[in-house]
Amino acid sequence: MFIFCHGKRQMKRIKVIHGHSIVYILTCINYEGDDDMETMLVFIMFFIGLLIIVKAGDLFVEAAVWIAMVTGIPSIFIGATLVSLATTLPELFVSVIATWNGHLDMAIGNAIGSTICNIGLILGLCATISPIPIRRKFFTIKGLLMMGAIFCFYVFAADKEVSRIEGWILLILLILYIIINIFEVYNYKENRFQICHKESNGKVALWRNLIKFFIGAAGIILGARLLVDNGVLMAKIFDVPEQVISLTLIALGTSLPELTTSLIAMLKGHEGISVGNIIGANILNLTMVLGTSSLVANDGLHISVENMEIMGKRLINFPQTIVLDVPFSALLMLILVICGTANRRIDRQHGLLLLGLYIIYLIVLAYISF
Repeated sequence: MFIFCHGKRQMKRIKVIHGHSIVYILTCINYEGDDDMETMLVFIMFFIGLLIIVKAGDLFVEAAVWIAMVTGIPSIFIGATLVSLATTLPELFVSVIATWNGHLDMAIGNAIGSTICNIGLILGLCATISPIPIRRKFFTIKGLLMMGAIFCFYVFAADKEVSRIEGWILLILLILYIIINIFEVYNYKENRFQICHKESNGKVALWRNLIKFFIGAAGIILGARLLVDNGVLMAKIFDVPEQVISLTLIALGTSLPELTTSLIAMLKGHEGISVGNIIGANILNLTMVLGTSSLVANDGLHISVENMEIMGKRLINFPQTIVLDVPFSALLMLILVICGTANRRIDRQHGLLLLGLYIIYLIVLAYISF
């Protein structure tokens, strides 16, 4: 009896059990079942990584804010800097770990994909639910800094390499962002801060929050490692570039803290917080995440090129990051800044526009990848 079964290991089994067709058939079925189980395990571990990152991020943010409050840091500074910094930690660890393991496309795609997801999906969704009022002075300064950061990265990446020196420049922009926040704190009308929730046992509260802080940080690192490792395997399973997985699934996963924070702020009537959180997270993605990743890489971040066919035309050495991803992110930022500055609010139609553009971007990615 002749039975065809592809794969080198399966053909080897034919020689071992030749003449026992029933055993052979069972062996083949078990082999493919094992392969399916491995694929399923990759998906399970990927989404476990997402869950760990979200929960660990919550613990870390909660503990970090509590520690900041106890030390007397003003609440406006906590919201403008610390929360954005904490919610961007998943992107930081994912990109740094990806860079450390040699997956530069995943490191860059995660950071740029998060900026696209933050504006297109998260802010678009929030504005669609309810119009978002804008404080023009606060918004304009941060918006221009965000545009400056994406412009700097585009210029640095134009030669298909972001060197360590250019990474340091991005980190200098991060310091500038923090300094601007500090000046805003001192110019804010209510510099005094009162802790609204007092613990009956200060030492117990301190230890509890320190434990939350370190468990949260460890969880983010573990979740980031699961995302990177299984994201690479998913790219191989679907036969798509790692960059596409990082621009979509991983970017969405690491942006979940921003999504959660923004939606909670919307539900509690603090719509302005969602805009500040998103702009802050985008600035940190472009400066802290990409800047740190370029320093971790041995000789800087290299922008990959691929050969692909689009609408019947074959493109040689196509740099997707430079031609598609970064310009699209800049387009969303420009729309956000113009709408927010001109109208002093992000209306529902603006939210629908951002959501629509995000969907178009996903369709374009799918078209050039499959």
